[in-house]
Amino acid sequence: MLTFALLMGLGAAYLARGWAVDRFAAPTTDDGVPVVVAALQIPFGKKLEKSDLKVVNMPRSMVPRGAYEESAAIESTVAMTTIYPGEVILKEKVVAFGGGSALSAVIEPNKRAVTVRVNDVIGVAGFLMPGNRVDVVSAIPQGNRRYLSRTLLENVKVLAVDQTASPEKDKPVIVRAVTLELGSDEAEELVKATQEGVVQLALRNPLDDTMRPAPEPEPVKEEIVAKPPAPKPAPRRVVATSSRVTIIRGTEVSTSKVSM
Repeated sequence: MLTFALLMGLGAAYLARGWAVDRFAAPTTDDGVPVVVAALQIPFGKKLEKSDLKVVNMPRSMVPRGAYEESAAIESTVAMTTIYPGEVILKEKVVAFGGGSALSAVIEPNKRAVTVRVNDVIGVAGFLMPGNRVDVVSAIPQGNRRYLSRTLLENVKVLAVDQTASPEKDKPVIVRAVTLELGSDEAEELVKATQEGVVQLALRNPLDDTMRPAPEPEPVKEEIVAKPPAPKPAPRRVVATSSRVTIIRGTEVSTSKVSM
């Protein structure tokens, strides 16, 4: 009986071992597929070249959507963000280059790049960096040292500071010009404000996307129309209420007025 129990125990242990191996064994990996990654750090706005890219093999299950399999497909495109060494290059991180400067390729559709002159105060003491968001405040002189100020634009993207479009700066630098990404109407307002007075940039928290409520329209004042004067009453016709009576006394004739 002892031998039989020992054999049964060994059989149970063998079956449990086989079940555990099948249950917890690592899944077999699929065949690797080519994926294009960055060979070195690619700064924002740089035109991609062959030397910036390399192709590595990755398991198909680990390849993110939007990855490229051939480096030739993304050569001469422009990086829309900083790409670090070994990072998979996705379609959302590059844009086609149509000529001109690399900065023009990263401007959003229906937007314009407008540059404003700044100093150490207007440029937020040099803490502005590409990719920041700012508000534009306008101040227009009203005479006698009085100014009319208002928030002209809100949540505007900074494309570049001076000739730098890379967001890798980590130290404040005093700059002379800041390039903003604006719509056509916003660009007109900004240019008009710079001619009429001065503008000030206000740096926003990158997580703050709140906007000021639109001002309520002023109530429409009803036009007061003067009423024509009332017509004068027609003059009343005075009717005589007296009459004459002729009195004859013998040969004398007299007339007397009698009230009715």
